[in-house]
Amino acid sequence: MLALAACVIAASVVWVLFLLGRAFPPRHVVMTTGPEGSTYREWGELYRRAFAREGIRLQLLPTSGDVENLRLLAAPKGSVDAGFASGGLTTETKSPDLESLGTLSYEPLWIFCRRLDPEQLPELRGKRVSIGPEGGGTRALMTELLEANGLTNGVQTLGDSLEEGRDALLRGEIDCACMLTGADSLVVRKLLTDEGVNLMPFVRADAYVFRFPFLRKVVLPMGVGDLAANRPPRDTPLVASASSLLVRKDLHPAIQFLFLEAAQEIHSGPGILRRPGEFPEAEPVDVPLSEEARTYYKSGGTFLQRHLPFWLWVFATRLLLVIIPLAGIVYPLARVVPIAVAAFANLRLNRLYRELRAIEARESADTPDDDIARDLEHLEQRVRQTRVPASQARSLYTLAQHVSHVRDRWIRSTRPS
Repeated sequence: MLALAACVIAASVVWVLFLLGRAFPPRHVVMTTGPEGSTYREWGELYRRAFAREGIRLQLLPTSGDVENLRLLAAPKGSVDAGFASGGLTTETKSPDLESLGTLSYEPLWIFCRRLDPEQLPELRGKRVSIGPEGGGTRALMTELLEANGLTNGVQTLGDSLEEGRDALLRGEIDCACMLTGADSLVVRKLLTDEGVNLMPFVRADAYVFRFPFLRKVVLPMGVGDLAANRPPRDTPLVASASSLLVRKDLHPAIQFLFLEAAQEIHSGPGILRRPGEFPEAEPVDVPLSEEARTYYKSGGTFLQRHLPFWLWVFATRLLLVIIPLAGIVYPLARVVPIAVAAFANLRLNRLYRELRAIEARESADTPDDDIARDLEHLEQRVRQTRVPASQARSLYTLAQHVSHVRDRWIRSTRPS
């Protein structure tokens, strides 16, 4: 029994060391962002700085946009841990290994045009329109909207990047440039203030939201781009996609918490299309929220997360996860082992008592037995060498007295009269 208890304790120690070895999060995390000039790239830099304050290197991986972000994140053995993605590009079934840390903002679909002022997508028929490169969220969304308007083959689409589309539009090489990005994007701000560029309103925004549930209707206020020049010249309804921060399910909970803290710092402020504190929001779009995100949005994190420095609460949390189950092992052992040891000692004492009774039976027999003295001496020696717990010491002492009594009685009975 003692050997079994020792094995259990040794295994528990090994298990504790294993868990503590995995307690700390990785110091290197990879995050996909987006093309140059996009809001995603700007956000990525802010996240990188937030992680650097905690001693963790956040590597930013530039991509062509949302679709490529999803592809890299969902790769079975990929090296990407987190990334930005707009809504409507995947589902929980298609991306079972991904979870969301919440919605960060609404990314409007901007359609900037030069030398024309369209109000609906059908007015772009026959025009040269940049819808972004393959792998980008702009191209994926525009492809759906053009198809819904019967324009799959009615528009000459180009695959310029965000900045290439802006430059081509300003040079007059294309008629319109589409971009799915935030209102804080430098490219968007540049085009909003250019008097030679018009922003197409989505006058049927409600219909698009009804047809595509992942879209939201937002209104760009008149003059918000440039009050002096009154750009845009009217309130402009737009459709927007909810941008989320997605992570792999196996991403360390502490890293998820750092992302959530950074998101709160980066996205909670006021903006052109957001109220203070509106984002980040616990709004799962394509995939469910992670357990860490649900806890964070419900209570701001655990007690330890709210009151201890990052690395200290990481260690304390893991230590608690080890101590609690370990106590569940050690406590029963602490109660069972003494009982088992006492039971084993009782078995030994009972066996010695049985031997003593057998000798007594031989002593009272009519047939002389010259080996009794030798057996009593041997039994007495074994009793002296027996070790029992303190709780059994009295029983051992009583046994020794009984053996001595029987031996003395045998000696008296064998003396000549």
